[in-house]
Amino acid sequence: MNLRKNYIFTNKRYSEKSIMSTILGLISLGALVAAIYYTFLAGGEAMVGYGMTGLLAAIFSVTGLVLGILSKLEKDKFYLFSYIGIVTNALAVISIICIIYVGNFI
Repeated sequence: MNLRKNYIFTNKRYSEKSIMSTILGLISLGALVAAIYYTFLAGGEAMVGYGMTGLLAAIFSVTGLVLGILSKLEKDKFYLFSYIGIVTNALAVISIICIIYVGNFI
């Protein structure tokens, strides 16, 4: 029997920037969800620590968004983590913008 096996050997790897972007996005979203949840439990009274958490989440998400875009521009890499990092960090940035917008008008 002559069974033909289809193997494709490649030098592609995941970029370290893309993995870091995904990690920063998950940390940012998790921190925002936790801050919103604990603020909700306190009846809408946000402590200063929750504001600092939001600020750090904003810094992490912008940094992660830049890393995700830079990792997408690299050649001969797998792009799954780049896409996941860009989406999670964009969601975090949009969430922060919405929180600031709602906070100014309520």
